[in-house]
Amino acid sequence: MKQKDKKNKISGEEGFVSFYGELFGERWPKLMEALKMPSCPKEFRAGGLESYYLDAASVRAAASLPLKGAESVLDMCAAPGGKSLVLAVRMDKDAELLCNERSSDRRIRLIKTVKNCLPPEIERRVRISGKDGGVLCKFPENRFDRILLDAPCSSERHVLNDPAYLKDWSFARIKTLALAQWSLLSSGWRMLNSGGYLLYSTCALNENENDEIVGRLLKKFDDVIVSDVDFSVFPPEFMGDCLPEGEKTKYGFHILPDKCGGAGPLYFSLLQKA
Repeated sequence: MKQKDKKNKISGEEGFVSFYGELFGERWPKLMEALKMPSCPKEFRAGGLESYYLDAASVRAAASLPLKGAESVLDMCAAPGGKSLVLAVRMDKDAELLCNERSSDRRIRLIKTVKNCLPPEIERRVRISGKDGGVLCKFPENRFDRILLDAPCSSERHVLNDPAYLKDWSFARIKTLALAQWSLLSSGWRMLNSGGYLLYSTCALNENENDEIVGRLLKKFDDVIVSDVDFSVFPPEFMGDCLPEGEKTKYGFHILPDKCGGAGPLYFSLLQKA
């Protein structure tokens, strides 16, 4: 049986451990133990009636999207809304943020987050929509200076800690998710104004959903620039001690919990349209 066919057929807990063991090598046992530990979300005070608690890696990713000078900002897959809050408090005072979430159930949570966690003067510049991000680019009015795409992904930390999800895990699901991620990223790129920035992120461990998706964008479009990240940005609204920088990958950075104090996993890549 060919190696590709073997990979397509692996599934369940045994397949999961085997696949990621091969991917991370000797590092995998310690990484797996770190993934099994409870995450430690930290407080983010956006100025509303309630604080929001999220992973420091999520704050790092959202804070890595340059917002100065941007008038229109899009969070393509915004629920539950933590990264949207980071964008909202950082954007210019005349900028507007569109938070899009296709899932109606998750959108309800997003609406509550925006309403309860943002002060009125910022909330009034935030709109919420429920479209399929993969087709947003078909509407000419959808043009943005900045885009955050935190794409739906394998979320291996969640899978590893849920026996039901772990039992149903398969490499085929990674392939399916990668197709959806490409649809979202290519749609986002078409909506991005020239000179604008797009930050692509996932909480996936595997390269298929991370660097490989960005690499596909580089092959498809000739105006993609992989941009440097300013790690000095630290939103004062975040009550954590620090923001992890992660490990450099081919096109971005990967924050992994075994080396970042439990934060992550989270991959992100900052792209600029030439």
